[in-house]
Amino acid sequence: MLEITDDEKNGIAILRLKGRLDATSVPALDLRLSEKVEEGNNKIVLDLRKLDYLSSAGMRLLLGYTKKLKNNGGTLNMFGPVKEILEIIKMGGFEQILQIFNDEQDALDIP
Repeated sequence: MLEITDDEKNGIAILRLKGRLDATSVPALDLRLSEKVEEGNNKIVLDLRKLDYLSSAGMRLLLGYTKKLKNNGGTLNMFGPVKEILEIIKMGGFEQILQIFNDEQDALDIP
């Protein structure tokens, strides 16, 4: 199960994730991200501090939105992944593609 909470700081949309991002919960996050993009948010930050699990389906979603927003002149920044989530990202070699920051303020300082 994945809980998604909306937040906003300095006009930047923040989605706070809690739980598991897997094949079951990907459609909910996909819908929420799609809504944010349709609302005109091209800079989105994901709070991963309470994300317990990240599947390959979740990784594909994050990579897809990273590319989609980048192509539209925006960014998808993430911050605070727990050690296990960061290891999954690094195992796939995706730390070079995904914008991952240690804390919220760094993730919000989007150029």
